[in-house]
Amino acid sequence: MAQVLEFKLPDLGEGLTEAEIVRWLVEVGDVVAIDQPVVEVETAKAMVEVPCPYGGVVTARFGEEGAELPVGAPLLTVAVGSVEPSGSTAGTGSGTGAAGAESSGSGNVLVGYGTGAPPVRRRRVRPEGLSAPAAAPVASPPSVAPVFAGASAGAAGSAVVPDGVRGPVAVVSPLVRKLARQHDLDLRQLSGSGPDGLILRADVESAIRSVAAPPQEAAVTDQASVRSAGERIPLRGVRGAVADKLARSRREIPDATCWVDADATELMAARAAMNGAGGPGAGPKVSVLALLARICTAALARYPELNSTVDQEAREIVRLPGVHLGFAAQTERGLVVPVVRDAQARSTESIGAEITRLTEAARTGTLKPAELTGGTFTLNNYGVFGVDGSTPIINHPEAAMLGVGRIVPKPWVHQGELAVRRVVQLSLTFDHRVCDGGTAGGFLRYVADCVEQPAVLLRTL
Repeated sequence: MAQVLEFKLPDLGEGLTEAEIVRWLVEVGDVVAIDQPVVEVETAKAMVEVPCPYGGVVTARFGEEGAELPVGAPLLTVAVGSVEPSGSTAGTGSGTGAAGAESSGSGNVLVGYGTGAPPVRRRRVRPEGLSAPAAAPVASPPSVAPVFAGASAGAAGSAVVPDGVRGPVAVVSPLVRKLARQHDLDLRQLSGSGPDGLILRADVESAIRSVAAPPQEAAVTDQASVRSAGERIPLRGVRGAVADKLARSRREIPDATCWVDADATELMAARAAMNGAGGPGAGPKVSVLALLARICTAALARYPELNSTVDQEAREIVRLPGVHLGFAAQTERGLVVPVVRDAQARSTESIGAEITRLTEAARTGTLKPAELTGGTFTLNNYGVFGVDGSTPIINHPEAAMLGVGRIVPKPWVHQGELAVRRVVQLSLTFDHRVCDGGTAGGFLRYVADCVEQPAVLLRTL
């Protein structure tokens, strides 16, 4: 005989009244041992593996992964068989029905659940000791039929053992037999991992995978397993803050990117002339980044839409009066974006000096919080890494970022003839809520014109 018992979600302690099913550890038709974990649940406190106090065959599960169940709700039902203890004589041993079911419980308790007194001995479900179940009441929905069946050919849903097979095949669940038939598997060739060599669903699924997967696929699977068990690096500190900000940018900002190649030969010549004028005591050299920063402030004066932010709650675009220009700086602690305050009021030389100061502070880790916040537009010179182009991610809550690639000699048509010129790719990522492509394109074209003909910039100074 077999008794179908219902196992309910136990009290998990600390006043918790519900739990979410994270992962089922067993399938319907699987054989479970006493105190075997059957489901992983998550509470407001922690993740918990819940053990089942009964040993037998799982006949039903209640709740899909991700569902939330209250304490005391049914988790699963288990068909428990009455088995004579080894060494007993006919007419003795444990009782059947409810008494036999109670004796197969573990008595273990998480918080507030158990099966009464500890058993005298653990009992196992043995294929040869089970007959087809009687019509026992099953605490499962009408759509879930009991799947516990004996191994004999007369059991409902069980497979007929082929002629010439000596002895019964060690399979209890008809679902396991059906799964094997669907994939043309000979159960006699499988070694069961269950009690007394019982063939479980996991054994059949493993055999199916080994037959279906070629050696190359198996190797890929092994490599994936190695990767999943690789080194884990916590997202904390600067890296964690950057990750949060970039993720928020992608979630909230509908960005778009446009780019253009520009001939930077004249800009580099102008820089060389600036740094060569005035003799040895003329002051620090002017950097390419400082020149590009000054070009950006002039472009933002023409296209103020890109020096703004979006107030989502008020559904308003806020145009900002000052240009606080951020620039990306790579340090040993990760990527940081120091901010040059009021860049629109500074000369190229003043911007260059402030960039140098902030860069040194970033490398030594002495930047103040005020020097890392409040930016309105960001300039990212990834060309220092030998990269030609990129699609920048906007530094939330700003509205745009200009990316600059490396400046390299390339074939270029100059004054109607093919020549070798110093070319740079410029890319602008912008928030499409604050402007359309015409404004973004106008901004980028003005920047490119200033790079190609620095005299254009002199008109606005």
